[in-house]
Amino acid sequence: MTEHPMTTDATADGATDAAGTAAADTGGPAGSRDGSGSPATAAAWPGSPLLPVATPARTRAAVAELLRPQRASAVTAFAVMVASTAVGLLVQPLLGRIVDLAAGRGSVDAVTTTAALLLAVAVAQGVTAGFGLSLISRLGETTLARLRERFVERALGLPLERVERAGAGDLTARVTADVSLIAEAVRNALPELARSLLTIVLTLAALAVLDWRFLLAALLAVPVQAATARWYVARAVPLYAEQRRAAGAQQQQLLDTVAGSSTVRAFRLEKEHTERVAERSRSVVALTMRGVELVLGFYSRLHVAEYIGLAAVLFTGYWLVRRGEASIGTATAAALYFHSLFTPVNAALVLLDDAQSATAGLSRLVGVTDRPPPPERTPPVRPAGVDVTVRGLGHAYRPGHPVLHDVDLTIRRGERVALVGASGAGKTTLARLVAGIQPPTTGTVLVGGVPPAGLGAAATRTVALITQETHVFAGPLADDLRLAGPGATDDELRAALDRVDALAWAEALPDGLATVVGDGGHKLSGAQTQALALARLILADPPLVILDEATAEAGSAGARTLEKAVARAVDGRTALIVAHRLSQAATADRVVVLEAGRVVETGTHDELRAAGGRYAAIWQAWSATRDTTP
Repeated sequence: MTEHPMTTDATADGATDAAGTAAADTGGPAGSRDGSGSPATAAAWPGSPLLPVATPARTRAAVAELLRPQRASAVTAFAVMVASTAVGLLVQPLLGRIVDLAAGRGSVDAVTTTAALLLAVAVAQGVTAGFGLSLISRLGETTLARLRERFVERALGLPLERVERAGAGDLTARVTADVSLIAEAVRNALPELARSLLTIVLTLAALAVLDWRFLLAALLAVPVQAATARWYVARAVPLYAEQRRAAGAQQQQLLDTVAGSSTVRAFRLEKEHTERVAERSRSVVALTMRGVELVLGFYSRLHVAEYIGLAAVLFTGYWLVRRGEASIGTATAAALYFHSLFTPVNAALVLLDDAQSATAGLSRLVGVTDRPPPPERTPPVRPAGVDVTVRGLGHAYRPGHPVLHDVDLTIRRGERVALVGASGAGKTTLARLVAGIQPPTTGTVLVGGVPPAGLGAAATRTVALITQETHVFAGPLADDLRLAGPGATDDELRAALDRVDALAWAEALPDGLATVVGDGGHKLSGAQTQALALARLILADPPLVILDEATAEAGSAGARTLEKAVARAVDGRTALIVAHRLSQAATADRVVVLEAGRVVETGTHDELRAAGGRYAAIWQAWSATRDTTP
């Protein structure tokens, strides 16, 4: 069941054969049930808007905000890493001491003592480094977990119109590829970067302690390294952001092509869609190769810096030893210090690659998490019953391509109204507008005297939208049902299932209501899944129900059973039913016929049949088809 606006089992514009028919009739993209280029598929087309991306400044502020509650952990981790790095820097002077002892023919005991100190330093440095890295990793994982939780919270609260306009691929890429990229950076790049930066700073300090001239010699490499970093960052930031956008667009195109495969085959669009996928893939490959070339240039420049710095330190050591201002051991320690900088400096600069890529992904997550929760605009009190008033309603997904024209409709409290019309007539769009999934282009929709967007927190308890695409959440069947009624008892769950003729098969499952369904669990049939959605509807108990071809996925026998279940589920509620089968229209209180986005007939089933108009023709054609079906 899809309940607006908080639950997202499915969108109302799934890719179906009917969608393709609508596209052919009206010129909209394949996959739009109303033939209007609906947001569900519009993102597959060039220039479609994606979800927001945060600025670098806002991304940094968001990370600082997430880290603020863990300041004590961050300080502890930093202190341990400083101690570990400082202990490790004792290795070079001790090696220099051994060189001096060897050059001066020192005693074996002195060499042995120095070697023992080297061993103790290695052990101490290993223990403290491991502890410090574990603290940093825990800090990073905790922060990432909080970011993921906030992302999911905000993503579930996004307006469905915004998500559909961007395309599911963009949101999917953010919650999968971007999160994976950031997680990899947190687990590997962040600890390594922290250790590398500390090593660089403390090693330069150690060079100054040996002799300030060693430090000056080492710093000759810095201008080349800084220029390399600046050169790289200036190119990497936009490149990786473009790569993430291209990946999102590629994923969206793949989702659209696979989801609409029936329509694609029906209209012989395989070549066109294959070319679209290939074009998106070529764009991703081209950007990836640009990234490879960028990294190669980056490494080449780093090697130049290393050679300049090492040559300068060696020359300084030679000069100081010749002048008698430093021992051979001191010069050796200085050379070893600078050589030991190769790894952390290169690691820190190379980690810019991971950092820029992760930052691009992070800004995409923060762009979603920064969206504030919708404000509470009405008291959270659900009306006991509602009527629906539509006046002068017009809507277009794309400028200049209207789907609905000046629609007027009133649904009285407790009345069941069936929407009938050919594919592309605008039935799904009208249902979506009444459900409040998106605002109309022109005109007004009032639910109980209030625009759907104005219901605020009461919207989830007032309006429920059920489509032909229903999601079964992984877990026990009882938990799946309680999503709609968290406080429901087992007896209430059984009563809801019994009301939609689903109790028998539910209790026949291997573990009854405790049977695990959804991914990795017991697979439910299409009719069982729709019955589950209707049981959720009963538990949610909204006064307004919108059914968008909710029995379309069931076979003929299953559809008849579901239609009876639908009648019981909506009994006593205001209902707007997009009729996939005209048998639903025949039992409705009133039938509204849409044609090319306009209301052309309205009345009871018997009245419209007797009038001999558009509905009578549709009914006659449908009845003839049903009579000839085996």
